Amino acid sequence: MDNSYRFYRNTACEYFPCHKVKDEESFNCMFCYCPLYLLEECGGNYIDNNGIKDCSNCLIPHSPKGYDYINEKLMAKIREMQSENLKKKDE
Repeated sequence: MDNSYRFYRNTACEYFPCHKVKDEESFNCMFCYCPLYLLEECGGNYIDNNGIKDCSNCLIPHSPKGYDYINEKLMAKIREMQSENLKKKDE
């Protein structure tokens, strides 16, 4: 895949790839650190290690469609928070 605003592969990174994958050509480095980490339910493949997420087995942010998935999850969380704020204002 070509680098774009949705996909970026940084083969110069000393950690590339930071996860074991079958196809390094489609490994997306756009989200080196997952912006969904702070969400209680991110939808990823993580292990709860005494309250700390271990995301070593999650490849969502590094998949070719990871950009779209992450943006959809973030927008859903924003809508949820906006809705909660509106309810509080109505009380």
